[in-house]
Amino acid sequence: MPVFEYKVKDNTGRVLKGVIEDISKDRVISRLHEQGVVIVSLKEAKKNLFARKSSGRVPPEEIVIFTRQLTTLINSGISLVQALEILSEQVKTPFFKEVISKILAEVREGKAFNAALSEFRGVFSDFYISMVEAGEVSGNLTDILDRVSVYLEKTTALKRKVRASLTYPVVVIVMAVAITTFLIVKVVPTFKRIFSSLNAQLPSPTQMLLNISDFVKMNFIWITVFIFVVIILVKKYISTPKGRMKFDRLLLNLPIFGNILSKVAIAHFCRTFSTLIKSGVPLLNALNIVGATSGNKVIESIVQSAKQYVQQGEPLSVPLAESKIFPAMVTRMISIGEKTGKMEEMLSKISEFYEDEVDTAVSSLTSVIEPLIIGFLGIVIGGIVIALFLPIINITKVIGR
Repeated sequence: MPVFEYKVKDNTGRVLKGVIEDISKDRVISRLHEQGVVIVSLKEAKKNLFARKSSGRVPPEEIVIFTRQLTTLINSGISLVQALEILSEQVKTPFFKEVISKILAEVREGKAFNAALSEFRGVFSDFYISMVEAGEVSGNLTDILDRVSVYLEKTTALKRKVRASLTYPVVVIVMAVAITTFLIVKVVPTFKRIFSSLNAQLPSPTQMLLNISDFVKMNFIWITVFIFVVIILVKKYISTPKGRMKFDRLLLNLPIFGNILSKVAIAHFCRTFSTLIKSGVPLLNALNIVGATSGNKVIESIVQSAKQYVQQGEPLSVPLAESKIFPAMVTRMISIGEKTGKMEEMLSKISEFYEDEVDTAVSSLTSVIEPLIIGFLGIVIGGIVIALFLPIINITKVIGR
């Protein structure tokens, strides 16, 4: 992702410099304008191939631990600077330690905590930064950080459960493909030599298997290259806005898995939206953040459309209901929340309900998928074994006569 160097002026006329990472210059301009600063200069930073790479990935669990510990330290009466000093010494990941050290240096110079965090959007999400900003503006940073901790713990746990449920079938399918490929490339040719010495007509399934084995063995490199190229092309297509939209829509429509992913998306939407509103983030800003952090382009598109409705004075529940992605129960509860002024309460209840639904669905997923995978393995591998032994069985019958 490109890195941009910027120079801006804040409301007091103070000149601030820094770097920011994002997918495009337009996005950086938009983000800086949202912070209420005047852009003096903005350019893409030149890449130095010999410089040490100051980038990396911080596991979500590490962010959760950092936030929880930061909340505990500030609650104990320790200042933000002292808390960051302590945490910078405790963090084990080198890249994250470097990030915290840089944030600490910015805060020491008098920069707002949320502004320091905003320079590391690859580590801290828009949701995180906006929540911290709301906490600093309201003077209630401790409570806000506590809410962020709870939110991160719940969302991380939910993602972990879904990831674990998807890992099992993927691993089994990969193993099945590997075993099938081994049988076709290595085992079947051995039987072919045995069958050739018999000089007898082979059953149709056996002959078909031998033809497949010959084709795969002769074109194994080309087949591997073809699969590799297809994977690259699909990844490139998915990286485009149009491709990502189609891919995310496909995910939501998948049998079995689509239902779980839809519930995860709705739970995440409601949990994020509820936390933002409860923390005092303005509704339109909250919608921007919810859309950007949804992780699904279909949901993001719906939220952006809903934002336009809200700007025109329309209730949020109307465009969500028209999208057909959000169930009637969700849109009706949001509508009730809008009418009663208890939106965050309703959203919190919806998120809890759908998180429980995901738990139930994930627990039952293994019991549904397991027989399907066993059946698939039985048909494929069992079919190969039967096709190989059919000629031997026929010969045995002839000898027996």
